[in-house]
Amino acid sequence: MLFHSYLFVFIFLPVSLAGYYLLAGRGKGAAARLWLAAVSLWFYGSFRAVYLLILLGSAVFNYGIYLRMEKRRDADVAGRLWLAFGACGNLALLAYFKYTNFFLENLYRLGGKEFTAWKILLPVGISFFTFQQISFLADGYRGEIRGCGFLDYLLYIVYFPKLVEGPLAKHEELLPQFAAIGKNCFDGERFIQGIALFIMGLLKKVILADTFGGAVDYGYSNLALMHGLDAALLVVFYALQLYFDFSGYCDMARGVSWMFGIELPVNFNSPYKAGDIVDFWKRWHITLNRFFTKYVYIPLGGNRRGKWRTYRNLLAVFFLSGIWHGAGWNFILWGMMHGVLYVLTRMWQGRRGAACSRKAAGGVRRLAGVAATFLYVSVAWVYFRAESVAQGNELLVKIFRNDFVRVNRNLAGYFNLDEFWYVLKVLRLDRWEFGHYILMAVITAGSLLLIFFGKNAAQAAERMKPGIWNAVLLAVLLLWCVLSFSNVSTFLYFNF
Repeated sequence: MLFHSYLFVFIFLPVSLAGYYLLAGRGKGAAARLWLAAVSLWFYGSFRAVYLLILLGSAVFNYGIYLRMEKRRDADVAGRLWLAFGACGNLALLAYFKYTNFFLENLYRLGGKEFTAWKILLPVGISFFTFQQISFLADGYRGEIRGCGFLDYLLYIVYFPKLVEGPLAKHEELLPQFAAIGKNCFDGERFIQGIALFIMGLLKKVILADTFGGAVDYGYSNLALMHGLDAALLVVFYALQLYFDFSGYCDMARGVSWMFGIELPVNFNSPYKAGDIVDFWKRWHITLNRFFTKYVYIPLGGNRRGKWRTYRNLLAVFFLSGIWHGAGWNFILWGMMHGVLYVLTRMWQGRRGAACSRKAAGGVRRLAGVAATFLYVSVAWVYFRAESVAQGNELLVKIFRNDFVRVNRNLAGYFNLDEFWYVLKVLRLDRWEFGHYILMAVITAGSLLLIFFGKNAAQAAERMKPGIWNAVLLAVLLLWCVLSFSNVSTFLYFNF
């Protein structure tokens, strides 16, 4: 079940909210939590029933490990062994479903043999709920979690707004909020703001991300037909598609959670406004970066053992981040491209000093840093999107072949949305020689302006007050999105 589907908007969400507030409003906190866990399992099981069995089996396994560590709290060696067993079990599950074919393909290639991929289903969001459970076990081992019941644990793992695409919430961010269910009063203003944020996320996904996505899919499927300008535009289009796709999901997840009176951690904070790659990773997929910092970077030694070991640890984090995002050499290359620039930026910042960095933060240098970071990140995204390193190379080489001709008409056609194309026809602009490209230029330019100069959707939603005009505006925007549901795709991060 997708957030941007008729089933979710018109059946699942209203039923979930009605049952939740019917129970929570009567002070039945435990029943409300049970209801929320049940509808979350319904949400996940709607993708495939077998996925639900895998999720429940994983949750039972991890909770059992947690209980064993609770009983052996004073036995440090035994607790460490249980932690290692639990982490290995989680990673083994993830490795089987996500990396078996990648490993076997490369093994066969070394032996000079052909490999036929095994038919292994990849459960939606397995990377997210696996990492979520590893973090719970690690924190439980450290004694940060005491006496967590199975219902609270299950809800912490399966809570549907964050289940399939994050954020990776800490136990202290959600468990206290779950404990307060049934005790807090209904916040009508926050509920309205949640609706507003959800609809803004829908707009990003349905109208913007999928419009750019159609052009990107066509371009990558027909690279032989692409010329230099087409290839350059594909780089920008995918950067915009991924931005609106992921930020749209984050907004929808937080918006739905606000409707339940629960706050999720911020996972996306205008990353293309970053002045350098270090700043970018403080803004993009914030909770994943936080996970790798706490459970990989710091255990490796962090920055406590000299500069070169610090740089080694950072590269290890980005290498693992690349693998986490996908089973392919292109993802590893993408991760290392970020890692190398991250290390070089840290080295440069260390030489210049913090005072000098602050001085250079404004003005022309700041703008140049934002532009350069966006360009580098966009080029790296090519390997994130490409099916292989070779395909990514092919696209980038086309940009430098100096064959810049008029943009492929089919590529531009994906931007001619019916609701806008009709206006161009009325104005007879469709008959103009370049009329077919007007909407591509307008939508792309408008999206770039929104990204670099617009406010966060959450900031805009928090300013939304209950009122007739706001209600009409939200209703119109929701109707626009709903009418576009038949043409939308899944979220890109569902693949991870």
